[in-house]
Amino acid sequence: MSASPPVPLVRSAAPGAWAAASWCLGMAVAARAHLGLPLMPTSAFPGPTPWDWLVIAAALGGALCAGRLLRGRPLTALTLLIACSYAATPAVGEVAITFLQYAAVDIALGFVVATRGARARAAACVLALCALPGFAVLRQILGLPFRLPHSTESSWSGWQAYCLLAAVAWLIGDSVRRTRVYTERLGAQATAQAVTAERLRIAREMHDTVAHSIGIIALQAGAAARVAQTQPARAREAMVAVETAGRETLAGLRRLLGALRESDADGTAPGGSGDGPGAGRETVPLGPAAGLADVDRLAATTTAAGVRVDVRWRGERRALPPDIDLSAFRIVQEAVTNVVRHADTGSCAVTVEYRDEEVVIGVEDEGRGSAAPPRGAGYGLVGMRERVALLHGELRAAPRPEGGFRVTARLPLPAPAGAR
Repeated sequence: MSASPPVPLVRSAAPGAWAAASWCLGMAVAARAHLGLPLMPTSAFPGPTPWDWLVIAAALGGALCAGRLLRGRPLTALTLLIACSYAATPAVGEVAITFLQYAAVDIALGFVVATRGARARAAACVLALCALPGFAVLRQILGLPFRLPHSTESSWSGWQAYCLLAAVAWLIGDSVRRTRVYTERLGAQATAQAVTAERLRIAREMHDTVAHSIGIIALQAGAAARVAQTQPARAREAMVAVETAGRETLAGLRRLLGALRESDADGTAPGGSGDGPGAGRETVPLGPAAGLADVDRLAATTTAAGVRVDVRWRGERRALPPDIDLSAFRIVQEAVTNVVRHADTGSCAVTVEYRDEEVVIGVEDEGRGSAAPPRGAGYGLVGMRERVALLHGELRAAPRPEGGFRVTARLPLPAPAGAR
């Protein structure tokens, strides 16, 4: 089994971390001339005073706090980044907000555009575009800087480039937002298609079960007709078998069709396309459908493939209605398949418990659990949930607290055919 590819650094780091790192790097670049570092240029102007360094340290802490706030309160984080730039820029002796500090503002802007509604996007855009003019107005009002000469032109220089950066951040964020919405729609459409395909598959399997039951009914009815006069007892047994098979088949059809009609409320019948009732469907040989009796064979096959399957039977094993028997087997089959594909373990346990009013299926392993790829990959869980829902049962699938993964399905059993 191939290892999962590592998550790219751009995706693994939070946007807030990138914004805080950009702001801190911009502050370091602005202050490098006053730090006396070797091989670095040294400023001819007086360096920041102790009070200025205190302001710089406070602004640095505010930027780090803004990075943590970006995911939950992005507008607050954006405002805090701008305020920290307003405080730290004159303290370090810069005439204008540095490029990297404004890049942090652009990262926050792009995150807001990608994840928030129209009002938040508009507010973020206004804040980003007004950051540099606001700083210029503040400098003029306060007569800043204290050490470097400035003018209106120097305060507004670069604003056009910063506006272009803000526009690029907006476009990137909007592209991410549209891509996410499109991906969600595709996911919803794919899930709906998977549900429809699963229902059609269930319907085809039910067709095979009904065909097998009708074949039995025909054989028993023919036998009863042949011996009705000479062997009444055998004819009566044959007709009881016909009644039992007919009742079980009709009960399964009622449960299945009642659930399928909910998805066909728009008037589209499953499998309605083609030239005839059997068009587009592969031919299945007439014979009994798979059931819980085949679990041991499934376990042997899977064990031979390299994953040991321990099967535990509980309760009194008995015949189940064909639709429930088939669905129970398919749930076991899909859960074991998920173990083989995703759990990265050498064994799993299958439990089949017969109760008075339900049959309980359990499949658990000691594999990767929550660290494993999503169990819904390939829509396996979607199919299992659909099968259980059609039978009005309950399905639980989640990582185990002690490690690994557990799938539990409860399928209610109908009352016996002779019960009143």
